[in-house]
Amino acid sequence: MQAMVLHQIHQPLVLEQRITPTPGPGEILLRVEACAVCRTDLHVVDGELPHPQLPIVPGHEIVGRVEALGAGVDALGLGDRVGVPWLGHTCGVCPYCRAQHENLCDQPIFTGYMRDGGFATHVVADAAFAFPLAGFDDPVAAAPLLCAGLIGWRSLKLAGDGGRIGLYGFGAAAHILAQVCRWQGREVYAFTRPGDTAAQQQARALGAKWAGGSDDSPPQPLDAAIIFAPVGTLVPAALRAVRKGGRVICGGIHMSDIPQFPYDILWEERQLASVANLTRQDAVEFLEIAPQAGVKPTTTVYPLERANQALDDLRHGRFQGAAVLVPPAEE
Repeated sequence: MQAMVLHQIHQPLVLEQRITPTPGPGEILLRVEACAVCRTDLHVVDGELPHPQLPIVPGHEIVGRVEALGAGVDALGLGDRVGVPWLGHTCGVCPYCRAQHENLCDQPIFTGYMRDGGFATHVVADAAFAFPLAGFDDPVAAAPLLCAGLIGWRSLKLAGDGGRIGLYGFGAAAHILAQVCRWQGREVYAFTRPGDTAAQQQARALGAKWAGGSDDSPPQPLDAAIIFAPVGTLVPAALRAVRKGGRVICGGIHMSDIPQFPYDILWEERQLASVANLTRQDAVEFLEIAPQAGVKPTTTVYPLERANQALDDLRHGRFQGAAVLVPPAEE
């Protein structure tokens, strides 16, 4: 098998030939068809998430076909197309798992950070954390749903039922979530990097009622705002943009420091919360909703060996939507 491997943070991934692994009990071996590139992968490569399990193969928006089954796996069959997300395993016994909050598990295993991920031709995954993708005929289009879509969905659930939703950072997650919001009949207000007219045009094309820079104020108060950009200065801006009783949800796993801000922009029962990971129920819900909503991710495809270029293009905002790595069809 081939894999793009991170040996040291702040260094490029290295293309390596490896022995194809054998799945253990409760595991499956996937032949990877596509793996989207997430900002969290950048956080791993750039050392913004502590102590990655080096060497590591990044990638946690994986779509693939089951090539081998470990002992005890009977819910999936050979040849099934499945998706594998960031949350790769939970302990099942900690207070959070027992309370149906497995996204907060005390001993989780994260794909592409603590176990090898999908920047490869093959990957081993926990079968209990792999989701059937019957009906998803395009693996490239399905890949961004496995994190950008799932985290967007969980963020929207925490944002509540308000009709006016602000999305800060119009990248992979926001461009998917905007389509869901439009399907639900909500109004989307898109905030991009100042001067990023291409992202603003994409937002309008996807049905946003308004699009502007993150330094702009929306034309009317928002019911909720979701921040996908890892920029702490957006938190006070979003708090100022939401109405009394409104919510601001931080949808990323990493963010730069939030600057000091006056209490009066939090007062009047505004709420500030973060989203951590996902639950399997989030995946079940979203993978049912995405086809109904007609979600069509915008993707830029890179061959597996160009993973470093995809990461750098993501870092500098050189494409709209999501980057997706595609391994060679045959080794």
